[in-house]
Amino acid sequence: MTQPHQNHDDDEAPETPEPAPHDEVDPSEPRTDTPEEDLGEDLKSAGAGHGAADLPDLSDWQPVDQDEATAADPSDPRPLAQGMVIPAAPTDQQDPGAGTAGPVGGTPGPGPATATATASAGVGAGTTAGAGAAPQPKAPESASQLTPDRLLEPRDREPVGGWRRLLFRASLGRVNVGDSDAVRIRRQMQHRISAPLPGTTRYVPVLSRKGGVGKTTVTTLLGMALAQIREDRVIALDANPDRGTLSDRSPGKSEFTARNLVQHRFSVDTFAKLSSYAAREGSRLHVLASDTDPRVAEAFDDADYRAVTELLSKYYSIVLTDSGTGMVHTVMKGTLEKADAVVLVSGASVDEARLASETLSWLEAHGRTELAKNAIVVINQSSGTGRGVNVEEIESHFRSRVATVVRLPHDPHLAEGSRVSLDRLKPGTRDAVMELAALVVDELKG
Repeated sequence: MTQPHQNHDDDEAPETPEPAPHDEVDPSEPRTDTPEEDLGEDLKSAGAGHGAADLPDLSDWQPVDQDEATAADPSDPRPLAQGMVIPAAPTDQQDPGAGTAGPVGGTPGPGPATATATASAGVGAGTTAGAGAAPQPKAPESASQLTPDRLLEPRDREPVGGWRRLLFRASLGRVNVGDSDAVRIRRQMQHRISAPLPGTTRYVPVLSRKGGVGKTTVTTLLGMALAQIREDRVIALDANPDRGTLSDRSPGKSEFTARNLVQHRFSVDTFAKLSSYAAREGSRLHVLASDTDPRVAEAFDDADYRAVTELLSKYYSIVLTDSGTGMVHTVMKGTLEKADAVVLVSGASVDEARLASETLSWLEAHGRTELAKNAIVVINQSSGTGRGVNVEEIESHFRSRVATVVRLPHDPHLAEGSRVSLDRLKPGTRDAVMELAALVVDELKG
């Protein structure tokens, strides 16, 4: 191109050079003098050699006001072309929903305005989705649920015993391997036993059609386990029409019996007065004994049982009933009518297992199908097992009729037939008792 000659003497304007002539215009070269009406066609031609996804179809573009064009994304680096907005071509960039990643392939990431708009849209969507689904308030918790397992970090608690505790103390607390699995299982069992039972008093009779199978022993063990762990009050009532032995198996003595409470029930209007009728020395379990005087001629009957339980329901959360032997005595009608769960005791012999199974049949035949179905069967081996008796088969039989079966293993302390102490039980026996107590609470919770 020829440079213009400048005449400094005449101060004339320089001559404008003429454009170089050309015979043919390359269509691939961008045009600088393209009018507005041909802009869309030129873009189509420019994109003819590329994929369909590179440039959008602008055949239907409409001019927009400069204000609308200004409202576009300020982070878009492309200039606006004479009052129109050119949409961005698709680029390979990360999904914004996958996280706040930086630009991919040289394409700038979303700007502050875009992020703010996205956040606002998300808040609105969440509000709309949550409409009509207000969270339900949680039920109030009891104090027993504030346990160390829940509130303390596992490594902050000293192990219960054994080499784990020795290692913890020898290292001044720096090495803590935690409790064993057996300890954790026992702790979980205690949490189940301590579960709250809101509402009315729960009644749990302990049944047996045969004497000597350990019904009173099971009642005592169950009551002690519940009373030791739970915060509410638990009482065991000896409802044997004749001479019962519940007070002989439980620690502590009382000068009064269930019959005395029936006679004086109208004057007993506070728990302090009621507690004087129950024995509770050496245990948190309250025991209401039966008559031991052989001169008493009248048996404890259904009316007496209803009167006593009506009074006990005002002050106790759980009432265990050590019912008499058999199913047709006078107290059984009221016992079953009030029952919320049933514990059926069977011995580990042929005749004892058969009679216990017949007890389930008796309950079903007399309209107590639900009690029979949900009964908890205890196979009591605390006094020993007969030679050649297959206890596995006894357990298998009862599992075909009820949901839960507990085996109470032989224990020298229980075989003595004297007062029961949980501390003197063998570990296996104690675990079985705690399992029984947890199953009873589970059933009472429904």
